[in-house]
Amino acid sequence: MAKHYEIRRFRAAGKESSEYARGVSWLRGVGIGFYDEQHKDEFIDKVMAMYRVDNREMTGVYQTNAVAPHAVSADVPVATFATLRKNLNIGYGRQLEAQLVTAVTVRGTHRRQGLLRRMMTEDLAAAKADGVPFAALTASEASIYGRFGFGVATFERDIKVETGPRFRLRHEASGSVELADRKELLELAPAVFERTHDATPGSIMRQEAYRLRVSGTLARDGGEDNAIRCALHYDASGTVDGYVSYKFAGWETEPATVEIVDLVAATDAAYLELWQFLGSMDLIRRVTWKEAPVDNPLAWALEDPRCIESSDHADMLWLRVLDPVRVLGARRYSTDGTLVLRVTDSLGFAAGTYAVEVTGGEATVTEAADADPELSLDVADLGSIYLGAVCPVTLKAAGRITEHTPGAALTARLMFAVERAPHCLTHF
Repeated sequence: MAKHYEIRRFRAAGKESSEYARGVSWLRGVGIGFYDEQHKDEFIDKVMAMYRVDNREMTGVYQTNAVAPHAVSADVPVATFATLRKNLNIGYGRQLEAQLVTAVTVRGTHRRQGLLRRMMTEDLAAAKADGVPFAALTASEASIYGRFGFGVATFERDIKVETGPRFRLRHEASGSVELADRKELLELAPAVFERTHDATPGSIMRQEAYRLRVSGTLARDGGEDNAIRCALHYDASGTVDGYVSYKFAGWETEPATVEIVDLVAATDAAYLELWQFLGSMDLIRRVTWKEAPVDNPLAWALEDPRCIESSDHADMLWLRVLDPVRVLGARRYSTDGTLVLRVTDSLGFAAGTYAVEVTGGEATVTEAADADPELSLDVADLGSIYLGAVCPVTLKAAGRITEHTPGAALTARLMFAVERAPHCLTHF
């Protein structure tokens, strides 16, 4: 990194602290990077409070030389980076802590100075030293993060569902759906999500912002979003096990559309019955959702699956393995077998040869430097296959995985399969 910059790391402070202004300036740096409007004080206060709940660490790169006259002041970082730690469901209900990377920006006028590389490599090294087995992020640009060892590990779809006369589900309701005040989600949403998280491979526990946003308590302007409505699903015993938070798109939108803000269901029945509710709304002819699962039960429950008019497939969670022995040993595997994996890593955190022996679904993982590998792959591809959403056979066909033993990619596919389709409902 050029000598005219320095990195500073800090945590959010309360408004009474002299450190509060540093966080405000850091947020302005993030806003510049993502082309956000300058936020009101009320919004910034709430963001800082959320950051304190999540124990988020903020990193900024600051100019140490003189700033040009009239330019953005030196207290606003030219590059930003933030991390927080949450549990990731790695399949069969097992969880590992992940270092979540977010708010990554480099101001266009300060690129090609090695700023991102230094922030990323130093953070990954610190996480590994602290015993965190992997890092994760969501990418605004897909070409950036592969060089740091991140691989796409889950996907999502942006769907539009026609809810007119063709919308009929092959499902007999076992519970009920009722409208509720949106503020009920402040308390209910985290508990329902935790149940859903425990049952969903690829899920990450949510940060504080979620319950505020899905309940309409925090809009982008810092006020409340009074357009948000919500409905709750009750199981046969009367327990809330699902909810949908949604907004009407306005009468100027054709056809009349409801936009899902958040749909969380702890059971298959809750998921389908929330869709039955959405499909029965008076005057509404379309429901849209930007975060739908790729392997969506709705398509198979509909009598006419073409009610799902369009869907855009997109990457969602990117995973970066830091400790292969721990990560591979923590999983439960769907079939028994053995695999010897040679992992390359340009940053050096995970490079090596690892023998994975699975008996009764449980793995023993050892470093095996002298063993002949059955599969060779980059650490980014290990991150991709780890949660079961990306097929090793497909990566072999793409030339990303090298198969030294015939059939080893298929063995990996069977071993790394999980109990249900991976899906991550948490953006960060």
